[in-house]
Parts: sequence; structure tokens; C-alpha cells
Amino acid sequence: MNIYENVVILNASLPDEEINGSVSKIKDIIINAGGEVLVAEMWGRRKLSYDIKKQNKGFYALLIFKTPPATVKKLEEFYKVFDPVIKYMVIKLDPKQVKHLEKTQATEAEQAAATPKEA
Repeated sequence: MNIYENVVILNASLPDEEINGSVSKIKDIIINAGGEVLVAEMWGRRKLSYDIKKQNKGFYALLIFKTPPATVKKLEEFYKVFDPVIKYMVIKLDPKQVKHLEKTQATEAEQAAATPKEA
């Protein structure tokens, strides 16, 4: 299985519940195809540098996942027919980027374990 990075721009005029539901559908496609979502970050609403499909704002979401290569094709086909998606990009990470990702996840886990939790 390969590790991929996926940035999705969703329609910013949608309510938060629909945006979260859209991201959940994307995660479900990955998981149902035998993949695993490693990182899911919601970057929020931002102004686009140019209009895309008559939209000037978009909701950005970053997904990093491990999945078989055939899943990427399914995901891209889903994006083409799924209305909330304005734009998307899926990139296969090379081994150097994967090592960097693992290193940052390990340091974040150590920092989370080292900080005392308040009651």
C-alpha cells in the first residue's frame, strides 16, 4: 500500500454539518477500500486566489492516508460527481516524505504524552 496526501476544496457556503458529512464520506471510501486515514486536518474557510466554479471562497481539508493504488482512481471519480467538491489534488508521497511524516507524528505523540493534563 502507498501513502497519499489529498487536499480537497469544498464549497464554503455549505453549513459545517454538511462539510463534516462530506469529509466523512471521503474517509468512508478510503476505509471501505481497505485503506487507513493517518491524518485528517480541517484547514477551514479561506479565500481562493482565483474563482473556481464561480466560487471565491473554499473550505480546505487535508487527508493523508494509506491505501491500495486502485482506491485513488475510485476517489477521483467520486470527486468528479460529488457536488460539494470544488477542486482536489491527490499526491503519492515518496519515501523521504513518508519518513518525515512518521518523524513528525512521533514527536507530536511525545509532546502530547509529556504535557500534563488538567482536570
